[in-house]
Parts: sequence; C-alpha cells; structure tokens
Amino acid sequence: MTILRRWFAAILLSLLSCTAAHGAQKEEKVVYHVNDASNATAALRNIRNHLDASPQATIVLVAHGPGIDFLLDGAIDKQGYPYDVVVRELVKRGVSFRVCNNTLQGRNIDRQRVLPEAVIVPSGVAELSRLQAQEGYVYIKP
Repeated sequence: MTILRRWFAAILLSLLSCTAAHGAQKEEKVVYHVNDASNATAALRNIRNHLDASPQATIVLVAHGPGIDFLLDGAIDKQGYPYDVVVRELVKRGVSFRVCNNTLQGRNIDRQRVLPEAVIVPSGVAELSRLQAQEGYVYIKP
C-alpha cells in the first residue's frame, strides 16, 4: 500500500507541476536592433507601442554603426525634435539603450557625446548575439 501511495503522490505532483508550468507566463524579453539612424524614429515608436501593449516587457535597444547617431548629444529627428526626450521617456519605462564602443572608436566619436542614458558596450553585434543566445531575448529589426 505504501508503494501505491508514493506512486500516486509522484503522479499527482508531476501533474501539478506541469499545470503550473503551463499556466505560468514566460518573461517577455526583446532586443531591438538599430544599425541605421534613419530607422531610429520607427524603432522608438515601435518600442513605445510595444510597451503600451505589453508593459511588463523587458526591452533593450542595441545600436551600432550609423545607428548610434540618434543616441548622441544634440541629435534631432527629421522634424527637428530632439531624440534625447524620447530616450529619457523610454528609460523611465524600463528600456535599456546600448551603444557599440567599436563604432565610437572606428568613427573617432568621443564617448562623452553619447547620451548618459545609454550604456556603452564593447561590441554592438556581440551584445545582440549575447542577449539572444545567453539571455533568451527575441530579436526585432525595425
């Protein structure tokens, strides 16, 4: 009888853990990739809309090459609006911005020109890869 009870308890525990795992929501982690500043406005709009629909999402934007330009001090969009205002708003909503140091060095851009809300990473491409492969981020290219 004891073996039967143990067997029944093991099956019940297994079923309960399967049900709990099925019902639990998986964390939503997304990395937006910007390598052309002409896509920055669209990327920022996508992120804003994404957070409106899914406020708990963890979002990182990684910029490299010409894509970093909107994260430099004084950058403005086509209508003349400064990007830093939107970046600050999104940082308050939990978005993380990452800028490629290889790009800064290759283009001889002073690190001090990068908006203080952005984090400089050694390589934008390596950061994209790391976030996807090691941290399970979903990739979006606006």
